[in-house]
Amino acid sequence: MIDDRTLQRALAARGHYAGLIDGRYGDLSRRATRLALIGDGLAIADWIDPRCRIALEQSLMAEAGIETGAIDGLTGPQTRIALEQWQNRLRGLTPRAAEVAHQPAIFPRQRDAGAFYGEPGQSQTMLELPFPMRLAWDRDAVIRRFSIHEKAHDSAARAFAQIRDFYGEAALRNLGLDLFGGSLNVRNMRGGKALSMHSWGIAIDFDPAHNALRWGRDRARMAGPDYAAFLDIWEAQGWISLGRERNYDWMHVQAARL
Repeated sequence: MIDDRTLQRALAARGHYAGLIDGRYGDLSRRATRLALIGDGLAIADWIDPRCRIALEQSLMAEAGIETGAIDGLTGPQTRIALEQWQNRLRGLTPRAAEVAHQPAIFPRQRDAGAFYGEPGQSQTMLELPFPMRLAWDRDAVIRRFSIHEKAHDSAARAFAQIRDFYGEAALRNLGLDLFGGSLNVRNMRGGKALSMHSWGIAIDFDPAHNALRWGRDRARMAGPDYAAFLDIWEAQGWISLGRERNYDWMHVQAARL
């Protein structure tokens, strides 16, 4: 699925949406989507809102030169392939400043990560966790600290403390928020050529099995209401959620703006 802000911007550019670009695909966005599809000559009278949204996404991808097949609002094999291609393209794009103005300007943008953080894999320190975490790939293994960049350490420490205080250890375990999916890992972005934010130890993954890279809000556990406070806490510290910003990779938070 394409993220809500991108859909709202596209609808506004087509003249069908005059609401806030707030990343909340609500009634105004749904009505604008129907108007856009009708304007494209599609017979959508019998389509439910989720099908209309998929059709809008297909339309945007087709405009970007990605083969989607028919604009029919159905998530078939070609549409799934198209969405993967869309996600891969996003990893190589730097959004315009206006498109990321809502992100707190505490940390640098991704393109400036090297200038701010230095050499990949360097300037690391250990973050002591305020609650035990389990390795996502070996749940019998418990960790109590992990490596993180020294410039991201304090904000992450505050976030983890607030998360513990808000949820408590039992809820964290029940929600899978104690499942550590990794931090420092010098590598390229999956599906891209640029270095991953993990290369500087400024990204953290949680519960990858339930928040897979390609999953959108329709499948990712982290998109649910029980996880809103978790992501709010990270955002208040200047970190961003790729799930909220791009509607994929919901496991991932990072100390760098897009």
